[in-house]
Amino acid sequence: MAASQTSTATRTLARPNEKHLPEPRAMCALPDFDQLPDSALVRQSQLVPSPNRPGAPTVLPFSPATLWRRVADGSFPAPLKIGRVTAWKVLDVRAWLNAQAEQGGA
Repeated sequence: MAASQTSTATRTLARPNEKHLPEPRAMCALPDFDQLPDSALVRQSQLVPSPNRPGAPTVLPFSPATLWRRVADGSFPAPLKIGRVTAWKVLDVRAWLNAQAEQGGA
């Protein structure tokens, strides 16, 4: 192959001005809260509505600020800290939901 043919082929394949973006990751659906085992952990985005995930199903009918206010005053179970991750035990959240249902509201 001649030198001119090689450089033409290389220029055609390598486009320095073209940006190579990573493939978008597929969004996986979170399991339904009712199907999670009691030993599972859930994060804030799975419990309360998030502006980052509008329309996503949530368990609690209040905002993140209200969640943290209730954690601070002891009226909602405290989360676990695992490194930088904060999560609640599904068992604790279910117990709180059942107590609220027996009392007549959140």
